[in-house]
Amino acid sequence: MGNIIVLALLGAVFYYIFKSYSRYEAYSKEAFKDFSVSYDSIRRSDLGLFVALVAKVAKADGRVDALEAQLVGIMFDDISKVFPEPEKTKQILKDIFNDEKERSDNIEEIAHRLGQALKRNKAQQQQFMGFLIQLAFVDGEVSKSEEEILALIAEAFEFDPKAYHAIFDRFEQMMHNVQPKASLDDAYKILGVNKEDDMATIKKAYRKLVRKYHPDIIKSQGKGEEYMQEATAKTQEINQAYEMIKKARS
Repeated sequence: MGNIIVLALLGAVFYYIFKSYSRYEAYSKEAFKDFSVSYDSIRRSDLGLFVALVAKVAKADGRVDALEAQLVGIMFDDISKVFPEPEKTKQILKDIFNDEKERSDNIEEIAHRLGQALKRNKAQQQQFMGFLIQLAFVDGEVSKSEEEILALIAEAFEFDPKAYHAIFDRFEQMMHNVQPKASLDDAYKILGVNKEDDMATIKKAYRKLVRKYHPDIIKSQGKGEEYMQEATAKTQEINQAYEMIKKARS
């Protein structure tokens, strides 16, 4: 069941992460056109701080599994495109993630800094918090350590407890409503492949669909929670189908 739900990460690993500004300006090439790309500058930015928190939540249960890593990778692709040097930025985002996933002593500090940066934009703050909650559910359930980290981040954000629990409960209910595919025929149809196709072809189709349907963390700016939930449900359906086919062929 863990791998079945992993793809939600992202929205995946990753929609809720960006804010709901009234204009599509916050995270765009225009907004970052004069940005000087370096490890320190990105790490201090809203997006760098957010990636650090993503790392904390992703590693909270002890490991970042393969599908989580794939979803986080898609997130890096989306974020890096708004910066002047995308490839350099992507590598820096990876470095930040890898550095921060090994640390647990600075969660409150990073969350407080990001919370202060977003203090005047409650909608954006809610999207960041919502994505982190979504990430915690990616393996099918929220561990005690994940719950503790989420609570610490919410407190540092000065996030409304009622709003926090409402988001958490909606994700929990959505996970309960996800039903396994009834048959292998359904699974093949969902991935758009044939029974005669080899696993390399099926895996390629699966990855293409994951990228197509994951909630893009840049383009989702200004979109509501319904968008995230629909994208998450579709991503889960794709992953369920793939896992069913893999199991049948093992």
